[in-house]
Amino acid sequence: MPPNDRTTLLSPRGARWLCGYLLLCFGAFAMALPFVWMLLGSFKTRAEAEDPSFVPRVWQPENYAIVLRMAPDKVTGELLEEVRFGRFYFNSVFTTLAIALVQVLSCAMAAYAFGRIRWRGRDNLFFLYLATLMVPGVVLMIPNFETMVHLGMVDTYAGLVLPQAFAGAAMGTFLLRQFMLTIPPSLDEAAAIDGASHWRIFWDVILPLARTGLVTLGIFAILVNYQSFFWPLVLLKTRELFTLPVGLLFLDTSYGKQTELILAATVMSTLPLIVVFVAAQKAIVRGIQLGAVKG
Repeated sequence: MPPNDRTTLLSPRGARWLCGYLLLCFGAFAMALPFVWMLLGSFKTRAEAEDPSFVPRVWQPENYAIVLRMAPDKVTGELLEEVRFGRFYFNSVFTTLAIALVQVLSCAMAAYAFGRIRWRGRDNLFFLYLATLMVPGVVLMIPNFETMVHLGMVDTYAGLVLPQAFAGAAMGTFLLRQFMLTIPPSLDEAAAIDGASHWRIFWDVILPLARTGLVTLGIFAILVNYQSFFWPLVLLKTRELFTLPVGLLFLDTSYGKQTELILAATVMSTLPLIVVFVAAQKAIVRGIQLGAVKG
């Protein structure tokens, strides 16, 4: 708690509070500084895009219109026809939401099986399941790509969604299992006595009570997969399917390095993540706290 009057700042407790407050302010400033620099740099002209000055001398908001193909480039006089930013935006949002939906549903079913149903070897298999967290994702990239080739899913939305949806399944299952362990077993028993099947118990009893965990996992899935780069870069060939991280490469190759346009596109790409995190940070904190109640 902050001190109530000026004299308490001289006490050891007040001094510790003041030092902690100043340290947090410094950390917040250090973390916000790169984004502020990126935001201001997105309004610079081509001539001063890489200038060390922090605030642009000449403001050029047209950079955003150029990226969105609403206005011509002032230097070349041409529209950036190869940069279909709106399409890249749609691809990123669509695939991210699809990945989050599949991941939340599959992890919830696995968590129910590991946390609410008793069967022989359950705990040993769960530990083996968690051991997959030790495998780096880059190791699985080539096997996943070979699988997509055999299934005919290269350069498709399905190829983008399915491998990524199950890449973080172990962590998501662990998180939801911790939530489900906090739900009293008597609810399952009462529903079973009334003749409910496992699916009915899962869908009508457990999922509503684990809503906070589902939201938390969904938010984590969105934050992680929205900025995925390597898998779309490896899998996709058609420009119309490119996501934002891959699509931004056009601004660095097609017409040379255009720093001010890259910054403008990056600001627009980052804003959805900031909005999601700010709007859902209470749910994230509450979800982590509740998920750690019982092991």
